[in-house]
Amino acid sequence: MTPPSEVTALPGKAGADKGFRFTLLDEPRPLPELRFLDNEEYIVRLADFRGRRVLLNIWATWCGPCREEMPSLDRLQAALGSEDFVVVPLSIDLDGLAVVREFYAELGLEQLGIYIDEFHMAVRALGVIGIPTTLLIDPQGREIARKAGPAEWDSPEVVAAIRQQLDAMASRQREPGLAHEAGESRSSSVAD
Repeated sequence: MTPPSEVTALPGKAGADKGFRFTLLDEPRPLPELRFLDNEEYIVRLADFRGRRVLLNIWATWCGPCREEMPSLDRLQAALGSEDFVVVPLSIDLDGLAVVREFYAELGLEQLGIYIDEFHMAVRALGVIGIPTTLLIDPQGREIARKAGPAEWDSPEVVAAIRQQLDAMASRQREPGLAHEAGESRSSSVAD
């Protein structure tokens, strides 16, 4: 398990942070075009998820906090996954798809898709400095919130925070005058 040189595992334990926080962006931020592989080794683009709300989790098998939070992401996908919402766990492992498949089998992860950053684009393109890092993405493919560090993703507190953001996204879609245009954005940390 080889970590990329430009990223590190963030300290923390999934579920240890009782005050879960998303860093909400004042304006939705357009995301760069990313390409990665799925479990069948087909090329997938982040844009392929447009029209859905996405929780994009950047992780690796060598990252202790990532390993701890993956079962809760699997349970979150089981609970909230739908045509409108999907958890996309994007592995940045350099050792290939086989390592990720083995990890999924070892932990019994069955609800999450398998995705790997085979083209080594995600860390730099998304400005990730440590993992796990998780982005909440609107149906237009724009980042609206970010969480650096692990979480217990299926805890009632976190599910409530995610639902609140999903509802806010749905409201912005129904009221086009309130939808933000892309542009420079400041961020603020908001507890949910």
